[in-house]
Amino acid sequence: MTLKYLKQSFIILLALFILFSYFPTNKNVSVYADSDFDYYVGAGIYDITGPPAEVVMMGYANPSMTTKGIHFRLKSRAFIMKEKETENSVVFVSADLGQIFHSVTQGVVQKLKDNGYGDLYSYNNVLLSATHNHSGPGGYAHDGLYNVSTFGFHEDNYNVIVNGIYESIVRAHQNLEPGYIEINEGVVDGTSSNRSEVAYNNNPIEERNQYEDNVDKTMTLLNFRNTDGELLGIINWFAVHGVSMGQDNQYISGENKGYSSYLYEKEMQSNNGDDKTFVAAFAQANLGDVTPNIFGDGVGYGDNDFESTKKSGEIQYEAAKSLSETAHVRISGPIVTKHEFKDFSNLEIDGKYTDGEAKRTYPSALGYSFAAGTEDGRPDLGMFEEGMTQPEYKIDGYDNIITYARDLLVIVPQIGEMSGSLYPELWEQHYPKPILFAPSQVKPDPWTPQIIPLQMVQIGQLSILAVPSEITTMAGRRLIDIVQENMADQFSNNHIVIAGLANSYSSYVTTPEEYETQQYEGASTLFGKWTLSGYLQEFDKLSKAIINNENIEPGPIPKDLTDEQVYLLPGIVFDAPPIFRDFGDIKDNVNTSYNVGDNVKVSFWSGHPNNNFRTESTYLEVQQLINGEWEVIADDGDWETKFLWNRESTLFGTSSSTVEWEIPSNTESGTYRIVHYGAYQTITGNVYEYTGKSSEFSIN
Repeated sequence: MTLKYLKQSFIILLALFILFSYFPTNKNVSVYADSDFDYYVGAGIYDITGPPAEVVMMGYANPSMTTKGIHFRLKSRAFIMKEKETENSVVFVSADLGQIFHSVTQGVVQKLKDNGYGDLYSYNNVLLSATHNHSGPGGYAHDGLYNVSTFGFHEDNYNVIVNGIYESIVRAHQNLEPGYIEINEGVVDGTSSNRSEVAYNNNPIEERNQYEDNVDKTMTLLNFRNTDGELLGIINWFAVHGVSMGQDNQYISGENKGYSSYLYEKEMQSNNGDDKTFVAAFAQANLGDVTPNIFGDGVGYGDNDFESTKKSGEIQYEAAKSLSETAHVRISGPIVTKHEFKDFSNLEIDGKYTDGEAKRTYPSALGYSFAAGTEDGRPDLGMFEEGMTQPEYKIDGYDNIITYARDLLVIVPQIGEMSGSLYPELWEQHYPKPILFAPSQVKPDPWTPQIIPLQMVQIGQLSILAVPSEITTMAGRRLIDIVQENMADQFSNNHIVIAGLANSYSSYVTTPEEYETQQYEGASTLFGKWTLSGYLQEFDKLSKAIINNENIEPGPIPKDLTDEQVYLLPGIVFDAPPIFRDFGDIKDNVNTSYNVGDNVKVSFWSGHPNNNFRTESTYLEVQQLINGEWEVIADDGDWETKFLWNRESTLFGTSSSTVEWEIPSNTESGTYRIVHYGAYQTITGNVYEYTGKSSEFSIN
C-alpha cells in the first residue's frame, strides 16, 4: 500500500472517529453542527387521566359530578424551544385539565430539579397551561376553595398529573433536534359565542366598535419542523371554554380541545405510547366569557354532549389543519423569558392603567353572582342570580343572603370564616360586589392564592402572555394592546397570544366596566375592580424588561402547602365478585354479529378501576382477528369507545365494568372481540390484575 493510500485511510479513519465520538447519543443539543436551522425543537406527550371512578370532577364545582368511567384519555402535551448558541430555552405545556394550580407547577418544577435538570428548567422558563377541561377528576389543588367540592386533596390524582406533565417535558427534552418554527393566524367561526353579553356591552361603545365580534375568534398556530421539513407537532391558541360536556356527564373526557388534538394526532398516525411521536396541542387563550354552546343556555351542536363536543372539536381541528398547511412565515430571533410572583391582595397601581387615579387591588373575595353560575352550568340555588350588586339583597326569614349563607356554613369553621358578612371593609373595597365568600380571610392560610405568577415569553416575533386566570375577551384585548405597543417597534409583525389558566389559578379577570355589572365573571374576579389594571401594569413592565434586557425581581414564592392537605372520603376497602363468579367473568355478553354503525356493548364483573389507573395503558381493547392473531384496533383513548364502571354493592364490594364500542364507518368485515383489563384489591390490601374477554363477534 502506497504512502498516499495510507494517508487517505488515516484521514478516513480519523473522520469516522471524530464523527462517532461526538455524535449526540444523549440528546445534548449543544453538539449539533447543522447550521441551517433556527432553534432546537422537541415535543412530547404523556397520559394524565387519573382516577376514573368516584372522584369529583374539576370545573363545575358539582359534588354529584363524580367520575364513573372514561370516554377518552387526558394528555399533557409539551414543547421545548431552545436557542442555537445559548442555553436560553422555554417549555410550553398544554394539559387536558380544568386548571393549572400552583401546586402542580410547584410539583413539576421541583421534580425537574430533583431529576437532574437543575436550573435548566425553572419557574422562569416553564409555562404550564390548562385547556380548561371540565370533565376530568379534581382534588389536585393545594388551595382550599378548589378542593371543597372534591372533598379535599386527592393525592393519587395529583401525582398522576405532576408525573405526567413531567414525563411529557422529559420526552420533549429527549426529542430536541435542529429545526424551525412556522407561524400562521386565521379566524375560526362557528364554535364560540359570548355568554356574558350584558357585561361585554358595558364596555365603551367606541372600543367595541373596533372589533367585528364580541369574542376573539383568532387562532394563532405554530408548526414545529426538523431540518428535513418533517412536522414534529403543532400548538395553537384559541379562546373557548371546555364545557361542551355538561355537568351531568360522568365520563372522563378530553372535551372539545382534547378531541381536536385526538383528530390531528390520529391524522398524523401518532402513537402516544412512543417516546417520540407527532404532538398536537390545542391551547387555551382569553376564554373568560366565551362558550362553545353557541345556541345559548348551555346548548351546543347535536342532540347530546358527545355530539356537541365532537362538532366543536372538528371545527377547531379543521381550522388548525388549514393554518398548518398554509403556514410559511418562519419565526427567528432570541428566546427571552420574564417571570415574577406578585401579591395581588395589595398591589398599588399607577393611574395610567386605571381611570387616571392611583388604585389598588384587595384581598380575594367572591360575590353573590359567583353562586349563580353561568348559562353553561348553574347550580340549583334559586336565591342567586347574575347581576347581583350592592346594596344587599334580601330573602324571606333572613336579613340578607350573606347571613343565610353564613348560617348554613358555620358547621365547617374554615368555611364559616369566609362568610362575607364578617368583613364590612372588604364590601367597601370590592364595591359594587356584594361579598358572599372571602377566601382570603381563612386562617391559617387563604383558600385562594393571593400571590400569583405572571410570565411573558418572547420567541422571535411571538409573545406569549401567561395569565393565571380566565381572562375575558375585552380584558384580553386590552392586555394584548398594551404589550403590542411596546413590542411593535422591536419585532416587525409581532404576534401576541394569551396562554390562559397558566402556572396557577386565580379565577376570573374582567374589565372594570364588566366588573360593574357583576355577572358571574365579575363576581369571580377575586382582587376587585382594578384587577385587570394590575395585569396591564405588570405586563407593561415585563414586556419592557424583555426589550431592554432588564432583570425582574422574582417576588415572593407562594407558601408550600403540601403538608396541610386532607381528603375526607374513604379509599377502596376491598373488591369481591358475586358468589360462583370471578373477576373478568362476563356479566352481559355481546351479540354474535353487528353492522357498521352499531354499538357493541359488553359487561364484566370487575374490581375498582382506581386500583390501577392504567396510566399509559388501557382498561379495554377492541381486537380484530387477522391471520390468526388478535390485533388491537382501539382502546380507551379512542373516541368511539366508552368505559363505564358501576358499583353493584358497597356492602359486598361487588362492581361491574361496561365497555362500549361504536363501530366506525371504515371498519373492515371480520371477527372481533373486546378485552377488559382491571385490578382488584383484597381485604388485606393486596392488589392483583385480571383480564376479561368477550365472546367473538362478526361485523358484516
